[in-house]
Amino acid sequence: MSYVIKEAKLGNERVRIVQDEYVETPRNWSNLSKMIFTGGHRHLGDKHEVDFDYPFNSRQEFITWGEEIVRKHFKDVAVCYAVHMYKHSGESISIDYSGQYTCRWDSGTIGFAIVTKEDIRKEYNIKRVTQKYIDKCENIVRGEIKTLDQYISGEVYGYIVEDEDENVIDSCYGFFGDDIEKNGISDYLEEKYVKALVD
Repeated sequence: MSYVIKEAKLGNERVRIVQDEYVETPRNWSNLSKMIFTGGHRHLGDKHEVDFDYPFNSRQEFITWGEEIVRKHFKDVAVCYAVHMYKHSGESISIDYSGQYTCRWDSGTIGFAIVTKEDIRKEYNIKRVTQKYIDKCENIVRGEIKTLDQYISGEVYGYIVEDEDENVIDSCYGFFGDDIEKNGISDYLEEKYVKALVD
């Protein structure tokens, strides 16, 4: 049984927003960035051959030297962000090294999110990579990190509409983020159900 986030009744029908338990990792989608993770978090990112086999003495050393290792491996890196994880009653990732992601006991740096110049050329069908395109790609990487964070944190939802006998009338899953007006649920769900859920 899926965890119910929100529900509402309309006459003999009930609509529920539930946590999606069978969601596919967004790293299987067509992404611009490569997520180069290491250690026990390698499975959360993309497959890679980067060798981080180096005796890092601190987190900061991993951030500095790990980026150098990634840049040497991929040669033409245009965007590179260290990816940090906070792990306490759940997991969350970010490229912002602040707040909970700096906690010395419950956080760490798990790898890097990168975009190469070749990736940019292919994405935009251009020959010369300018700062304008690099800036666009930085925003895309932030979005891809946010989506992966929602996946890791379990912030992926679906809706179920049932009649009074609990027969499913309608359902759909795979919506990232908990705001039904921003995550796409309101585009799929009948307006009467959306109003009942947001009122």
